Amino acid sequence: METRSVAVLVHPERAEALTAAAEFIARMQTAGFSILTFPDDVARLRTAVPGAIIEPAETQAAELAVVFGGDGTMLRAAEWGQPLGVPLLGVNLGHVGFLAELETSDVHSLHHAVIARHYQVEERIVLQVEVHDAAGPVKWQSFAVNEVSLEKLARERMLNVLVSVDRKPLSRWGCDGVLVATPSGSTAYAFSAGGPVVWPAVQAMLLVPLSAHALFNRPMVLAPSSEVQLDLSDPQSRGVIWCDGRRTVEVVCGDVVRVSTNERALRIARLSEQPFTTRLVKKFDLPVEGWRKRTRHHSAD
Repeated sequence: METRSVAVLVHPERAEALTAAAEFIARMQTAGFSILTFPDDVARLRTAVPGAIIEPAETQAAELAVVFGGDGTMLRAAEWGQPLGVPLLGVNLGHVGFLAELETSDVHSLHHAVIARHYQVEERIVLQVEVHDAAGPVKWQSFAVNEVSLEKLARERMLNVLVSVDRKPLSRWGCDGVLVATPSGSTAYAFSAGGPVVWPAVQAMLLVPLSAHALFNRPMVLAPSSEVQLDLSDPQSRGVIWCDGRRTVEVVCGDVVRVSTNERALRIARLSEQPFTTRLVKKFDLPVEGWRKRTRHHSAD
């Protein structure tokens, strides 16, 4: 019979993540699963679970990746899992997560659900970004789960960016930068920049200017089939591209940045249906009881 495998991906520093992961690994190995993890975490997990057989997850896929840590660790896990199509199941630690939502209190029964495959998999839009030099060839490319941001490199100088959608010029902005985000990323950097909150099931891209000096500088919601092009036309402009705040490259005058939808979605595993509305209320502590009632509760405390 073929051996089943699961990846266990852990926050690099949090002790509670390592403890929860070690408990899960021990139970999964007892059930006959092989275990994969980030190459630089192999020794750490082998120490945490003496006698466990744990191999590095490189180009080898698994049926599921259980991620202990939160949304930041989920973004790290996506760098491995998204190209391989491996679903990510996030165990949240300390904060309400939008990508990682399973609480540590559920870890004791997690192995039963994984063994029985009692989880649902949903797909999220992922962005693809290409940076072309002045001659045309692609000099850098990456993907983004949350957002692609073009930001100014020098604090004292704005970027002059021509923004085009579907190869048609839209507007030229003198700005701090431009953000292209997914619905998953609408509650991250795009939210801080004044973009709308978009439910994850919506198929769309967000275009958000960062401190643009222009009459028309509102965030926009685009079709998922759209392509956003950003041209740096000022010889003095120097910028930097960030993907999810993790992967980066510098861009200069003459470079062209193209952002579109990646053909491979990010696969997120859920043990149960947790409405996005509920997560939104928890994350931002929204006053569903009304401000006056909240004030009375806080005064009583």
